[in-house]
Amino acid sequence: DEGIAGYRDDSLMTVVQNETDYNMPLRVVSYKQLYGWSMDEIVKAVGLRNNCTFCGVFRRQALDRGAELLGATKVATGHNADDAAETVLLNVTRGDTARLARCASASTGLSGDRAAGDEGEVSSLPRVKPLMRTYEKDIVLYARFNRLKYFSTECTYAPGAARGHVRDFVKNIERLRGDAVM
Repeated sequence: DEGIAGYRDDSLMTVVQNETDYNMPLRVVSYKQLYGWSMDEIVKAVGLRNNCTFCGVFRRQALDRGAELLGATKVATGHNADDAAETVLLNVTRGDTARLARCASASTGLSGDRAAGDEGEVSSLPRVKPLMRTYEKDIVLYARFNRLKYFSTECTYAPGAARGHVRDFVKNIERLRGDAVM
């Protein structure tokens, strides 16, 4: 839980319901618990600039800490083909060639060395992205067809962020050519 008012409320209710429906273990950790700050507090302190960077670093660290609390040996994320295309384009626009290879990989750190995330932080656990070759729209269609409970909410701070602009660009390209991100 990033601590963004109105953003995680619906998604937290959904994952708690899924925990019950599917008898799956769930452990929710918050930025406030882990770091002493919520994202709303960070944004209040630093403004709207670079808050996605703070949040991304915190989220990856929170995933690692949560996984370690549960005794996990890997972290699986829900990154899809659209996410990968956005990250590649962001790294191209930043001129960050070092991150380009990592962000396009479906796994990191599986050979036993420490995994580096898309943004370059070092993780103690290998990461896998099983949905990386699947379009976001196909994931949504699958969930709807199978009547799965899911959530889709954009962060209130995302529209002005670079990723928000890149996301719009990717969606426009997909409208012209449906398989453009693969």
